[in-house]
Amino acid sequence: MTESSNNSRRHSSAVVDGPGKAASRAMLRAVGFNDDDFKKPQVGVASTWSMVTPCNSHIGELAEHARDGADAAGGKGVIFNTITISDGIANGTEGMKYSLVSREVIADSIETVAGCEGFDGLVAIGGCDKNMPGCVMGLARLNRPSVFVYGGTIMPGEGHTDIVSVFEAMGAHSRGDIDLIELKNIEETAIPGPGSCGGMYTANTMASAIEALGMSLPGSSAQNAISRDKREDCEAAGEAVLALLANDIKPSDIMTREAFENAVTVVIALGGSTNAVLHLIAMARTIGVELSLKDFTEIGKRVPVVADLRPSGHYMMSELVAIGGIQPLMKILLDAGLLHGDCLTVTGKTLAENLADVEPYPLDQKIIAPLGNPIKAESHLRILHGNLAPEGAVAKITGKEGTLFSGSARVFGSEEEAQARINDGTVVAGDVIVIRYEGPKGGPGMREMLTPTSAIMGRGLGSDVALITDGRFSGGSHGFVVGHVSPEAFEGGPLALVEDGDTITIDAVADTIEVAISDDEMIRRRAAWRQPAPRYRRGVLAKYARLVSSASTGAVTDNDD
Repeated sequence: MTESSNNSRRHSSAVVDGPGKAASRAMLRAVGFNDDDFKKPQVGVASTWSMVTPCNSHIGELAEHARDGADAAGGKGVIFNTITISDGIANGTEGMKYSLVSREVIADSIETVAGCEGFDGLVAIGGCDKNMPGCVMGLARLNRPSVFVYGGTIMPGEGHTDIVSVFEAMGAHSRGDIDLIELKNIEETAIPGPGSCGGMYTANTMASAIEALGMSLPGSSAQNAISRDKREDCEAAGEAVLALLANDIKPSDIMTREAFENAVTVVIALGGSTNAVLHLIAMARTIGVELSLKDFTEIGKRVPVVADLRPSGHYMMSELVAIGGIQPLMKILLDAGLLHGDCLTVTGKTLAENLADVEPYPLDQKIIAPLGNPIKAESHLRILHGNLAPEGAVAKITGKEGTLFSGSARVFGSEEEAQARINDGTVVAGDVIVIRYEGPKGGPGMREMLTPTSAIMGRGLGSDVALITDGRFSGGSHGFVVGHVSPEAFEGGPLALVEDGDTITIDAVADTIEVAISDDEMIRRRAAWRQPAPRYRRGVLAKYARLVSSASTGAVTDNDD
């Protein structure tokens, strides 16, 4: 075999070309390569298939379609796996500490496999919400022609239910509003099959953000998990990588500052998850683009919320799919001057070119409001600062919760402690629930607070209490909630110094979060504070805690500073 000068094989040629690579070729022949295959660009297909969660249980088949698409376009597709965890299963347990950690493990593993095996291009297919930023971060680190594919949304359960319906039913049962038979019926029918959680929770938020970023093919974010459209999307992604290779278009050409602004804009318009703030900052840092909490505030001043989607709204992603997905919304935003149309995408065309022939939504649809009559005139993602969060905190305020809350602190040192006190009635109207030592280092792992927020809603306290934490929230959480409080308590942030009974005020118009104690009292409390012992000293959680950055900078582990 002779050395190849084909630029589309710049990585695989180093692995398989020439007499000195006979051993490499011998290994690959055993997994199905033939002589012709060694002359083709190799496309790694990163699959997040697992029976761990319905979000990913169908992705094994989708990976085969992506491989077939690459093969049909003249490449050689090679499927490999990375991990997934399930937030829906782990929420409220110690296991949830591994959730955000999995984003870093996924990025590490994709980089590791592709870097070792010499893949020339990649397709990555994600389902559950940490898969998506993890996959894109891995693709960004490698910076080889790549396409991300979303595994697709789940269908609604019986009675228009979903996973959040189950969590809130648990809260309703603890209050005595429903019996065990009703709870079991919701449990048995809310999750009807494969696909990611059905509202504009973190999975659908991140899928939409990545499509707006230009790293997915048009329409990929708004397809049902089990559908011909999704299978064809995977095949087209495999084909698209070969075109990207031919034109030497890499993630760094697509994931520009303007493209990230497009992603933030679409997330806001859709009323997306607070996790998008964390993940988009992390993705931007990985590709070398400056994106900060301040940018969410600035973009939010000019972008309204127009999507009536769960958790705060009424509709599910499958219903948005039925009227055209996010492409018509993106065209509306582009025509209004709210998107950068000249951004390059994985089609090889600009965003504006992709949207040129998109049909508008049906006239009778009720899911997407007009820009001139939005659900909320400015962003629901509020970046708060104040003496409780000098580096910032992230709130999801749709306006239905109100925009101002002032109450008495009720302080807990863990999610479990807070959950017990919500369930037994200790938490009452007027409380500001403080859950601390759940940040990136302190948790470690920055657990989502879906279980306590669902319990609050289930007990009928959604309008009567607020919850603040250095942890984060599921995309399914709603109510007056503030997360990502930075610096976190474990690092000695002001959240560590709050005491029961302190008055805390959250103002989502002025974007402030303050505790009513004097500077002198804050200094006194700080002098008395001692950092708790780390909860883990060995293993992946301990390693993560040593490496992870602040939530305000994306909670990443591959820091260059």
